[in-house]
Amino acid sequence: MEFKDTLLMPKTKFPMRGNLPKREPEIQEKWEEMKIYEKVQQRTKGRPLFVLHDGPPYANGDIHMGHALNKILKDFIVRYKSMSGFHAPYVPGWDTHGLPIEQALTNKGVKRKEMTVAEFRKLCEKYAYEQINNQREQFKRLGVRGDWENPYITLKPAFEAQQIKVFGEMAKKGYIYKGKKPVYWSPSSESALAEAEIEYKDKRSPSIYVAFDVKDGKGVLEEGTKIIIWTTTPWTIPANLGISVHPNLTYVVASVNEEKFVIVEDLLEEVKKELEWEDLQVTKKVKGSELEYVVAKHPIYDRDSLVMLGEHVTTDSGTGCVHTAPGHGEDDFLIGKKYGLDVLCPVDDKGHMTAEAPGFEGLFYDAANKPVTEKLEEVGALLKLTFITHSYPHDWRTKKPVIYRATAQWFTSIEKFRDELLQAVKETKWVPAWGETRLFNMVRDRGDWCISRQRAWGVPIPVFYAENGEAIITDETVQHISDLFREFGSNVWFEREAKDLLPEGFTHPGSPNGEFTKEMDIMDVWFDSGSSHQAVLVEREELQRPADLYLEGSDQYRGWFNSSLSTAVAVTGKAPYKGVLSHGFALDGEGRKMSKSLGNVVVPAKVMNQLGADILRLWVASVDYQADVRVSDAILKQVAEVYRKIRNTFRFLLGNLADFDPKENAVAYEELREVDQFMLVKLNHLIKEVHHSYEHFEYAAIYHAINNFCTVDLSSFYLDFAKDILYIEPVNHEDRRAIQTVLYECLVSLAKLLSPILSHTTDEVWQFIPGVQEESVQLTDMPTYKELPNAQQLEEKWNQFLALRDDVLKALEEARNNKVIGKSLNAKVILYVNEEMKSLLDSIKEDLKQLFIVSNLEVAGDLEVAPKEALALEHASIVIEKAEGETCERCWIVTPDVGQNENHPTLCPRCAEVIETHYTCQ
Repeated sequence: MEFKDTLLMPKTKFPMRGNLPKREPEIQEKWEEMKIYEKVQQRTKGRPLFVLHDGPPYANGDIHMGHALNKILKDFIVRYKSMSGFHAPYVPGWDTHGLPIEQALTNKGVKRKEMTVAEFRKLCEKYAYEQINNQREQFKRLGVRGDWENPYITLKPAFEAQQIKVFGEMAKKGYIYKGKKPVYWSPSSESALAEAEIEYKDKRSPSIYVAFDVKDGKGVLEEGTKIIIWTTTPWTIPANLGISVHPNLTYVVASVNEEKFVIVEDLLEEVKKELEWEDLQVTKKVKGSELEYVVAKHPIYDRDSLVMLGEHVTTDSGTGCVHTAPGHGEDDFLIGKKYGLDVLCPVDDKGHMTAEAPGFEGLFYDAANKPVTEKLEEVGALLKLTFITHSYPHDWRTKKPVIYRATAQWFTSIEKFRDELLQAVKETKWVPAWGETRLFNMVRDRGDWCISRQRAWGVPIPVFYAENGEAIITDETVQHISDLFREFGSNVWFEREAKDLLPEGFTHPGSPNGEFTKEMDIMDVWFDSGSSHQAVLVEREELQRPADLYLEGSDQYRGWFNSSLSTAVAVTGKAPYKGVLSHGFALDGEGRKMSKSLGNVVVPAKVMNQLGADILRLWVASVDYQADVRVSDAILKQVAEVYRKIRNTFRFLLGNLADFDPKENAVAYEELREVDQFMLVKLNHLIKEVHHSYEHFEYAAIYHAINNFCTVDLSSFYLDFAKDILYIEPVNHEDRRAIQTVLYECLVSLAKLLSPILSHTTDEVWQFIPGVQEESVQLTDMPTYKELPNAQQLEEKWNQFLALRDDVLKALEEARNNKVIGKSLNAKVILYVNEEMKSLLDSIKEDLKQLFIVSNLEVAGDLEVAPKEALALEHASIVIEKAEGETCERCWIVTPDVGQNENHPTLCPRCAEVIETHYTCQ
């Protein structure tokens, strides 16, 4: 007989290598076949509802690392909730309207102007669905579980119908109006933009100081005195109608080279330096309030420029006298309105100067800077021209500069329900907590929301116009359009004439001839996704409003969090969410933004093809996602190493449970040895900690806690000494069954605790666990924390022992380095300890040699009698000697007792007994 054949070595078909890129798609295929999403919903039906409402990604292009981070975090939450007492449906969604899809078709060669709007929109819809199908497969490949066959899509008729109702309800409450106001305008997109569609980049601009001659000083300024303004947009000078000064600031009249200039006192030195003035005398000081209604002459045109009082004027830069063009700035517009100025905007949709800017007509606004500046110089009004590089708003899609431009647009009046919005922000739970301050300040400071866009691909603004130009939005028309959209989709708006879209027999006093026209602008896409609380949470019977949680990137404070709040509070008076959780951006390994030009883009599909989705998921769990996160090949390699340790732990546990039936062989807690009970106490703590971390969305804490449990508590301690019992003792030895009971509890608990994170691996592990009934770990509940008897005393005692064990391991390592021993089983350990430690060791009933994994152990006396050669450590002085005796051929223990059994001269008594009792000699 070969003695090695009598060892109960681990046996399992669970593979050591994950081979995740190949195995995960097979597991996902199995999930589809068994309809795992439906089974989970069926199992949890009737439990309290938990709704995480999916913010819709835009349907264009492959998913990037930010998408992966977002969807995986959502999956963690939903999977955990469905395993911890909740019914947690997950309905994914897509945002499908807007300029990028129009642009993508144009880039593909679609000639939009050669077809009707309705025909072009059908191509947009087809393209959007292609993109959805592509992204859906990529999200599923991440292992994200959801109702993928029934997602919500903003272009679907049912969604559009509900969006129309949201618009109608807001209009009914007086929150929707049409007005001519300056809005962010993108000449490159030929459309108005919302604040959420703006990004800031550096731009080089001309910086000019311009003098306006005083025409009527109102007894405060002499005629011919010059008021100096400063601007970085010379092209807006043709639109100038006034100059704003701050009522409470002091202004000076400075005499330079026989000319008099008005500037704010606080900036006098700075302007003097900029304009290179040498001899300067202040001849007069006046309060800004005294300058009200002074009239200056426009430097280019024969018209007036009125001096007005504005609180928006600052002394941060410039001259304290602010060039005011009501058609090109929000503050300018508001102050112009107060003083009764026109809203002059001599720039068209494409950014070209119009006939209202004589001398510059037809020029692109940016190209007009030079001729305007030259004209100012020609008339003697230009005091200085330089160039500066400054942060400037750009269209986030075309990446080109935007301008402020007054146009007739549809707006949502934030002012009318701002207090309700701010209250709703306060009533929401924000993670991180700074999210509350961020959104509160945004809502407090934001102007009215421009919701109209001059595009083709979107939900039409459901407004009709009577013959007299009056806008028609009534309950009847809104309901009728909503019903039409639900039946035919919003394309019907572009396929039918206005009269055919109105309710049958509709009349209006403003249309005596029964003629009507319709609005051709579409709604801002943020109004689309911002209506999802109505179009999804209310429309879908398995969901509810408010949602328990919205989870998106931190850019959505100005985007989806904001637009959803605005529409929901307008319609219901409440936020659409009880809680909001935000995450940062995915950066490269050096903390730089990913870009193709830098060649530092980490693509989720590539990571999954090389390492697997579970590595990506484990990476998400490992990072502090509430801040910006880093990802690189090196970082993923480290994560893969942690995964390997976790997988090896699973494999070891499975391998040592091959002959274990939990129903037949499990040992009751009370009958376990202390060391086994201690391990269950440690496991119990882990369960409690992991539960707490899941509840508070702290996944990095789970990652570290489980990794620590696997590597320290299990691998370095319990599994390490357990091998001697698991492999050597007979199958049904009580100590062996006790350890297997603990291993089984650890295995099942770890599989469940890690299921939301390592969704593929834990499902794979589950198939190998003996005695489990459920076909998937996803159809189970999380392990629960139990109050175990004497847990605190056990912990105190065994933690003290582990501290001593660490000392012994250090001493063994030193002896190994000094060539005193080879393996630890070659060693005899002699301990010198204090009374407290001696009494601890006396109280341990387990075999101390086994716990230390040595062949012999002696407690020789107190610390005071330790010999000089003893290694003095924190809890003991230790001498390591080579153990006396022969090595047992079966268990490798070194003992003088080897050979006592005549039949088995190479075995120790323990092994000889096992062989004689349990094996027939060949």
